[in-house]
Amino acid sequence: MENRKSNTADRELFLSRTLNAPIALVWEVWTQPEHIANWWGPNGFTNTITTMDVKAGGEWNLVMHGPDGTDYDNKSIFREIIPYKKIVYEHTSYPHIIATIEFEARGEQTFLTWHMLFDSAATFMEVVKTHGADKGQQENVEKLNAYLAQLKAGKP
Repeated sequence: MENRKSNTADRELFLSRTLNAPIALVWEVWTQPEHIANWWGPNGFTNTITTMDVKAGGEWNLVMHGPDGTDYDNKSIFREIIPYKKIVYEHTSYPHIIATIEFEARGEQTFLTWHMLFDSAATFMEVVKTHGADKGQQENVEKLNAYLAQLKAGKP
């Protein structure tokens, strides 16, 4: 029996984390631009979201503003949306990525898995080495968890 995952292991980023917030709140901060703008991206980044149409075929366009003043245009298309379960988007600007985020309710917590599949091992290595994508993904989830804690404490 072939293990599909092993065929792509050299071009994947995968992260899982238990978030200290109920699934409804986690889903809300992933799918509403006024929330995602507050936590998306690595440490030091801010965001301007111009389009976020969370439905299959919907566009997601944002500019990530780096701490050094560099702007990074990001264009994506949502490929699959299963409310409170799964978001799949295709990052169509460089680097091309298929990202799958899955949500699992665990009482008042949410288990999140975030999988990013790059087109090639070479692109994956370039993005990890040049831009620190692996560290950035971890920082992104840490920022998400901190933002959720603020919301739960009533401090948006």
